[in-house]
Amino acid sequence: MPLSRREFTRQSAGVALAGAVGALATAPGALADEDGERDREPGYGPLVPDPDGILSLPAGFSYRILTRTGVTRLESGEFTPGKHDGTATFEGPRGATLLVVNHELKGDRSQVAYPVPLADGLVYDPAAPGGCTVVESHRGGEVAQWVGISGTVQNCAGGRTPWGTWLTCEETEVRAGQSGMTKDHGYVFEVDPYDRRANRAPEPVKALGRFAHEAVVVDPKRAHLYLTEDASGPNGLLYRWVPPHGFTHGREQLRTLADDAGVLQAAKCFDSGGRFVDDLSRATKIGTVYGVDWAEVADRDARTVSVRKQFTDGEVTRGRKLEGMWWGDGGVYVVSSYAREESPAQHDGQVWFYDPRRRTLTLKVLLGVNPDASRDGAFDGPDNITVSPYGGLIIAEDGEGVQHLFGATDSGRTYPIARNELNVGSEEEPDYSEFAGVVFSPDGRTLYASIQSPGVMFAITGPWRRQPNPH
Repeated sequence: MPLSRREFTRQSAGVALAGAVGALATAPGALADEDGERDREPGYGPLVPDPDGILSLPAGFSYRILTRTGVTRLESGEFTPGKHDGTATFEGPRGATLLVVNHELKGDRSQVAYPVPLADGLVYDPAAPGGCTVVESHRGGEVAQWVGISGTVQNCAGGRTPWGTWLTCEETEVRAGQSGMTKDHGYVFEVDPYDRRANRAPEPVKALGRFAHEAVVVDPKRAHLYLTEDASGPNGLLYRWVPPHGFTHGREQLRTLADDAGVLQAAKCFDSGGRFVDDLSRATKIGTVYGVDWAEVADRDARTVSVRKQFTDGEVTRGRKLEGMWWGDGGVYVVSSYAREESPAQHDGQVWFYDPRRRTLTLKVLLGVNPDASRDGAFDGPDNITVSPYGGLIIAEDGEGVQHLFGATDSGRTYPIARNELNVGSEEEPDYSEFAGVVFSPDGRTLYASIQSPGVMFAITGPWRRQPNPH
């Protein structure tokens, strides 16, 4: 049942004041209180330069490298694939942590230095270089790796399911016959970290649509799936998939769905006055609340027209670079990485919260345009995201200049957690790759994250503590 404009207008004043309201943040501790006195700073203090030139962390924290492209090896003997991206953790055997790791590899497989190996029985398209690996990390330092799925394209983010599997997303619309591919791509695949047999003969979950998928989350109460699209010309959409009547989620159940099962929908937002919102960049104040309706997708497999192009500009709400998502606090956190000249208004990052009960989208974190990307401490381009067991969010930066992992409190205050020191450019023109795959271990003691290029996965430990929530 759609949320009526009248109903939303009646609710909106209460929604805007409910819970913690975020604050505009362009640097750590960016805001002062009304008297000009700075609130108690969140975070763990300044970052200490790493003498090894890899990863700088606050005092008391340390890192361990689990995998490194072209250096560490899989059980089968091949090198760890490149382009680490979206990641989820699961409880493993004997106290170990299992991680499923996406590898955002695309193009001609023969030209990719370290593709995901074409493991027997786990290949979707033998021409494609991407896929997922599974990493088993033990506290004693032992690490094992194997292929979860291969033969896919540009596995960017994805999402963990409540039943203990990983949904990996292809951020592409490439078809069979293009770029040497033998099959259509742009789908979601399910990967089971516990049962290698369950990953055999991989097939896409076509009911979730074919588009430039970024991330997906599962509403454990309503069984809806939410999906982001990282695309432009026009900008991408926020989607919801509603399962067919009588469908029950669980291991291997998505495989049973017909290609047209359920309903795929795109978000359409409106403000408290009932006015249609064409683009999420229109929101320039933290605490902005939009009501959300959902418009049905006509051709989810995009046989002739890309899904996002099937809607006119007045039918759906678009967002520039809709990226990471994470389920938490009874709803969905959604990232819009940046909006510049091609958008109605400019910003260098938004984090929204969709409340499925109220059917509202609330702006929680807003990063102003970063005037100097080379300056350490100014954050831009949020990408992968996770909800922290210590309060607030942890966000992987994929922006310009220096790259960080940073935290954001419930009130929108930001603070640094890590800085990438691996220069993949030159001294004259330094280039620092994005962070990706940020996620905590099941027990909350270890933060895992990767630097996408040259492809390094870290386990970060230290004196984690509950974060203050100053306003």
